[in-house]
Amino acid sequence: MEIWKKFEENNITHSAAHHLQAILELREKRGYARVTDVAKDLNITTGSASINLKSLKSKGLVIEDENKFLSLSPEGEEIARAVHMRKNILQDFLQNILQVSAEQAEIDACKTEHLISAETAKKLQEFNEKFSRAA
Repeated sequence: MEIWKKFEENNITHSAAHHLQAILELREKRGYARVTDVAKDLNITTGSASINLKSLKSKGLVIEDENKFLSLSPEGEEIARAVHMRKNILQDFLQNILQVSAEQAEIDACKTEHLISAETAKKLQEFNEKFSRAA
């Protein structure tokens, strides 16, 4: 397989990653999440959130109960937590090691958080830790 085709192997889109994270964060903060809450959190319309969440439900990543409350399946939660962890690792690297401004580090980490592999994230975390101890 050609390397550039590996990009398409990512199981979720940037938008999907944010929807999963929004549900996770809302449930942790409030104890519940609804479509309207996700839309407000992501600053999008309820219609857009509903369309995106429908796709995530069909993939088995999001569960909606009879009262319209959203939760994540075990796989959905695993993805949301992994993406969040990768964002933190990337942001730490960009800001503390490369000295990118905090705002730009957050933007760039957000752009790539769902694209890097678990292997790369682990190695980057190890590098961050070694650099921090050496400094």
